[in-house]
Amino acid sequence: MFTENTITTINDATSVLNTETAVLIYFSTISCSVGEAFEPKVRKLLATKFPKVKFYKVDLNLAPEVAASYSAFVEPTILVFFEGKETIRKSRTIGIFELEEAIKRPYELIFE
Repeated sequence: MFTENTITTINDATSVLNTETAVLIYFSTISCSVGEAFEPKVRKLLATKFPKVKFYKVDLNLAPEVAASYSAFVEPTILVFFEGKETIRKSRTIGIFELEEAIKRPYELIFE
């Protein structure tokens, strides 16, 4: 079961994607300093620019089957889904402005 926006099983992920219009899934581990440093920036971006995108986190060490099912093998990996479809995939070296630009167009098409 997922709590505090943490996905731990494939069923959790499926449930989230079937019920939410816009979802960002953040794949990382607690041992990834880059992922840990980047996560607050992603959360702030969503809160300020894209409030209708829901943030969920997957720990690669605690939920390897979820990571495998989405082919998220490097950290951090960000997947953004709109209406249940993967729209954006970013891995490893991710810029916050690059991520903002990638989300902006589909977000505006769906919500504005």
